[in-house]
Amino acid sequence: MQPFFISGIGTGIGKTFISALLAEALRADYWKPVQAGYAEGTDKETVHSLISNKQTVVHPEVYRLKMPASPHIAAREENILIDPEQICRQLQTMDPDRPLIIEGAGGLLVPLNDSEMVIDLVKKLDAKLILVSRNYLGSINHSLMSAQICRYRQLPVAGWIFNDQFMDYEGEIVRWTGIPSLCSVPFLKSRSRETVFQEANRIRERISRQLIPVPAHHGE
Repeated sequence: MQPFFISGIGTGIGKTFISALLAEALRADYWKPVQAGYAEGTDKETVHSLISNKQTVVHPEVYRLKMPASPHIAAREENILIDPEQICRQLQTMDPDRPLIIEGAGGLLVPLNDSEMVIDLVKKLDAKLILVSRNYLGSINHSLMSAQICRYRQLPVAGWIFNDQFMDYEGEIVRWTGIPSLCSVPFLKSRSRETVFQEANRIRERISRQLIPVPAHHGE
């Protein structure tokens, strides 16, 4: 099964929460191969704390870096070179029949090393890209720029997930980009295991229909 790669239009968009939500809705496994900064805990730990189902496997990182910075800078501080091929090799050890949510670091143009960015990793992993947008002043511009770089790099996008919805701006982004909306997640006062469980139940049917291929039935 082709994995799903979660990227956002910037930092602080809610990729980790959306990743947990998708993992719960699809009973999918979760993996963040590059973690930069963990003084307040890792995204892997956050997702694990938000998941209720017993099927989801939370995989360990390939690179766990101390500094909360762009991955290539955080890696340089520890004399480490992030190698996307190493990440790809780790993917090969995972169950190919299980749905997998891969969370990226920052946005698509975040450098991983001196020559490769997150968008290059998406291509190497042959993953379906899901873009997370969030409602704030300037988010339409940032969303359209993210879609434009995907078009320029010939990287198909499975769809948008709109986080913290409180204004009807999604239609503008869908219209301008031609990328469909997978779902919208309302503004939530608390993000707990219970709210993830409730939201996952709400979006499960729609998300599954759009993301999980239905096996073809052959004629009798």
